[in-house]
Amino acid sequence: MKTTILSILAMLCVVAASAQPTNVQVKKYGAEPLRFSTVEEWESVHRPVIYNFFQKEVYGYMPTRQVPMSYKELCSGPALGGKAIRKQVSIRLEGMATPILVLMYMPANADGPVPAFLGMNFKGNHQIVDDPAIIISENAPKGKELGEDPTRGAATSRWPLDMIIDAGYAVVTIYRGDVDPDFDDGFKNGIHPSFYAKGQTAPEAHEWGTIGAWAWSLSRVMDYLETDPAIDTKKVAVIGHSRLGKTSLWAGATDPRFAIVISNDSGCGGAALSMRKHGETVGVINKSFPHWFCDNYNKYSNNEEALFVDQQGLIALIAPRPVYVASATLDDWADPEGEFLSAVAASPVYELYGLKGLTGKKMPKPDSPILGGHVAYHIRTGKHDINSYDWEQYIKFANFHFGR
Repeated sequence: MKTTILSILAMLCVVAASAQPTNVQVKKYGAEPLRFSTVEEWESVHRPVIYNFFQKEVYGYMPTRQVPMSYKELCSGPALGGKAIRKQVSIRLEGMATPILVLMYMPANADGPVPAFLGMNFKGNHQIVDDPAIIISENAPKGKELGEDPTRGAATSRWPLDMIIDAGYAVVTIYRGDVDPDFDDGFKNGIHPSFYAKGQTAPEAHEWGTIGAWAWSLSRVMDYLETDPAIDTKKVAVIGHSRLGKTSLWAGATDPRFAIVISNDSGCGGAALSMRKHGETVGVINKSFPHWFCDNYNKYSNNEEALFVDQQGLIALIAPRPVYVASATLDDWADPEGEFLSAVAASPVYELYGLKGLTGKKMPKPDSPILGGHVAYHIRTGKHDINSYDWEQYIKFANFHFGR
């Protein structure tokens, strides 16, 4: 089936975001709670400005040029002892040498379309579960290349498929390296060259980096899911851990089709307030991972006070859709308190819609989730990771908001 990479919803989102309100004086927001008078004021004045800031100065503008895209179901069959159906689909974009491989596990006993968790994985589709039928991407690291373990099922602790399937949800994932490799290669080996203008060899300072490309690709998977009758596309939660948590937040901000957005230990450039300068800072992250953000973000290296708005603005862009922010006690580098305070500071925007934001205003004790509102938070005992405890909370959150 042929389609284009730019859905109508994405186009509307970009147009609305790039539009600048006229005759309005907008102050610098900083890291303060985002308090406005009405939904209309937020949506017509402040949201477009904040969204444009994150596009231009942090993650970079995504391309608006359309490129032909095709889907092909590669194989489908029973899995996980018969409780699930495994489906594998390729998404091929004109100009890319290799496809994006989509791996799906869906409850086998479903009597209709099912809700889903959609997220990228770090180590290849074959690593989320020990299943010999999973196709290994041509882009997957070989041997110990880039520090990756090539073993099938090496990342099963991060993807508790039995728990998720038993709860009635599908799991949909793609490998980050199928979209853009996670190293600074000058944007030569991923999706970016497919969108260069004639003579262009790298993104402009205001154009997307790797996180922007990853987020864009999650929307392309959503495009595919809208053609798959097995998935309830009104109930798709986008999820990510660490750098992929930054990705899920940006995907949620740019694409309103994601019904719930989940950030696990996303830290600097994700949920954490940058102006706290605690743990990983903007300067450190730009030096260590110069490909993640757009080049304009370098303006704020060791200069966080110059940010027009902090990361609470990113969370607020997701409103009124539910968002979950999570941290870990041994993950000081990601600044758990900064992640919590960011969720608190975004909550007033949710309250404009008559919704509860984060219902607790003090940092909770470890393993004591705050789940009562449209903004949720927990800090798990342990290291920088995502595990079954985290997933248990995300399933509870999704069940509540999806009315399950």
